[in-house]
Amino acid sequence: MTLAAARNVEPLEELTDEYPDRLVPLPLDVTDRRAVFDGVEQAAVRFGRLDVVVNNAGGMLYGMVEEATEEQIRAHLDVNFFGAVWVTQAVLPYLRAQGGGRLLQITSMGTGGGMATVGYYGAGKAALDSVSEALAMEVDGFGIKVTTVQMGGYNTGLFTVGTTTTEPLAQYQPLRTEMEALWGDAVAPEPGTAAPVIMELAALQDPPRRLIVGSQSFDHVLDMHQARVGLYRSWEHLSRLAPG
Repeated sequence: MTLAAARNVEPLEELTDEYPDRLVPLPLDVTDRRAVFDGVEQAAVRFGRLDVVVNNAGGMLYGMVEEATEEQIRAHLDVNFFGAVWVTQAVLPYLRAQGGGRLLQITSMGTGGGMATVGYYGAGKAALDSVSEALAMEVDGFGIKVTTVQMGGYNTGLFTVGTTTTEPLAQYQPLRTEMEALWGDAVAPEPGTAAPVIMELAALQDPPRRLIVGSQSFDHVLDMHQARVGLYRSWEHLSRLAPG
């Protein structure tokens, strides 16, 4: 049995009708910490236990760092970072009491480095990456396994209905045009193509703490890592001037 929590559960109606005995929709705003705890309690009471928890809520804040308003930044991080933290805090007592469970934290393959126009999205996902690494160490002794799932680009609607756009400043238009050309107009794969990877990951007895999902994304992350190592090495002489 699967409980699917979403701010708007209407898009889940078709799936709910198709699998009435397997899918339970739950209207939930993850930015509301009290509502998250209440929703998790409902799930635990209804199902008796929580086996796999997937933290997938998120949105996109598209624009330059200077352009974003305080309201936009806080609202973005309330969902992409704090929402995931509230769910994590709410489920841990149940997972600990039952002697184990799985927590999949959905982040992004782009958390290894910031990129113009999507800096706040990367920041929220990088923060979740970091706190999840700490969490994995903290709860391993309770039999709870945490995996940061670094997703590639999929056709989830993130860049359409899931996007908040800043008010553009004219000074950044040349860079904005360059970035738009870089993003291109290629059609991203459907989310269902990643489902077999997530299902296999959830079934592993000894899962990795990090997993990149997507062949192209894997190559891209590897290239970014190698470039970063090269950068560190090129300035190693300056780094080693300090004893710390």
